[in-house]
Amino acid sequence: MTAIRAAAPRTPLGRRFGLLMGALLLSSLGNGLCFPFTSIYISQLLGLGGRAAGGYFIAMAAASFAAALAGGPLADRGSPHRVGALGGAALAVGYALLAPAGSVTLVLASGVCVGAGFGLFYASIVGIVDLAVPESGRRSAFAIRHIVNNAGIGLGSVAAGLALHGAATPVGALRWLYLANGLAALPLIAVTLGVRPRTRRPAPEEENRSAEKPEAGPTYRTLLRARPMALLILAQALFAIVGFTQIEATVPLLIHDRMAVTLGWVSAVVAANSFALIALQPLLRRRLERLPETVSLAAGPVLWTGAFGCGLGAALAGEAAPAAVRYGLLLAFAVIFAAGELMYSSAFYPLLLRWSGEEAVGRASALASLAWNLGTASGPPIGLFVVANASATGSWLALALGAAAAFTVAAALHRRTAV
Repeated sequence: MTAIRAAAPRTPLGRRFGLLMGALLLSSLGNGLCFPFTSIYISQLLGLGGRAAGGYFIAMAAASFAAALAGGPLADRGSPHRVGALGGAALAVGYALLAPAGSVTLVLASGVCVGAGFGLFYASIVGIVDLAVPESGRRSAFAIRHIVNNAGIGLGSVAAGLALHGAATPVGALRWLYLANGLAALPLIAVTLGVRPRTRRPAPEEENRSAEKPEAGPTYRTLLRARPMALLILAQALFAIVGFTQIEATVPLLIHDRMAVTLGWVSAVVAANSFALIALQPLLRRRLERLPETVSLAAGPVLWTGAFGCGLGAALAGEAAPAAVRYGLLLAFAVIFAAGELMYSSAFYPLLLRWSGEEAVGRASALASLAWNLGTASGPPIGLFVVANASATGSWLALALGAAAAFTVAAALHRRTAV
């Protein structure tokens, strides 16, 4: 009689992880209330002009860069939870400052606080999540974290749209939304501190030994000298440039302006991507856990290339094609792209944790955050330039080639680490 192989039991992620994700969902929902409107709010509704809006984002980027570099070693030397809570507090203050803002000074101060908050939080969140779950649950935990972040922003955007639709004065409604965004960060501070592991106080002789032999851990330069880590950080930047920013910024403009797709269908494609993330995670979880992390990471841009191919098929079909074919291909793009996102999110941070070691998780997280910021800053202008200067088919081909370039880096990473 053939024995039936039992399925591997699902690793419980625990109450601390659940609390952390609940607080992260609320904070992301608060971000979704505001982030699409900030430049309009500052430049037009507050009447401060484009320079003030540009200054806000420059201040935010500079503060995020500096805070991430400083926050990485702080998280490694002490507790990532304290660094994360400090980042959450800076976010709360920064967003709350935009509610009463009426001057350039307050706007710039808000940008500095928000940037510092993001820099500190993302330098610490990897270590916080890792300490909240068993090692066998890492891949599921980071995939869920990615879903929670996107779901919160999506829900917040819908809520903001409803609030602004019924508002008598948009500026007044947005002031309340920024205040709500600041308040939404407060539970994240409390939960981040509350899920700290309880450890015993070291004996005096242990403290003396630690004082005699301090361990600073690897520096940023040491981490980047390791070829796998350098390739992983490069992959992070490329994934942001050719993948995540393109579905957020480029694809909606591409299908609306170059393919004459209505705004309703643009929203449907974006929503399908968000819902697919939620639906696919439990379906793909077991398969993802069986794949080596480097294979899963390389599979992400392969799926994105296929997704962009679906968009190319919809463009080639044209407006004369049956609606079921054209819109079916666009929805297939959204679902396949979501599968690629899950491949990335289940593999990237477990690899980062493994190669950094416990003593340098904060620094490695800071490098990943900086690479992500570089990608999200440069990806939209690149994508929008392509759409402005190419046809619909040419734009989809360019997006597919970008995903293929990201695959070459991920494939090199796999070859480098293969035994």
